[in-house]
Amino acid sequence: MPNIRPISDLRNNANDISEFCHKSREPVFITKNGVGDMVVMSLETYERQQALISLYAKLAEAEEEIANGAKGEDFFEVARQLRNSVHGQV
Repeated sequence: MPNIRPISDLRNNANDISEFCHKSREPVFITKNGVGDMVVMSLETYERQQALISLYAKLAEAEEEIANGAKGEDFFEVARQLRNSVHGQV
């Protein structure tokens, strides 16, 4: 269930809201005059969401390239090359 609080709580209970966001890793929805106004979340949660959005965008781009006929590389060949480069540097 979403945590919804009035904007006055943001002003009066900022530390409690911050603690909730960090512990639960969930956002707090702030209302102003009974209407949704903004969302507060921890920086860690925000960065995780941005990383997921970026990953989804890259996956969508790759799927589009494949749909348009792009050829990928063989997984086992790429894995072999990675192993060789890692073991060559050790």
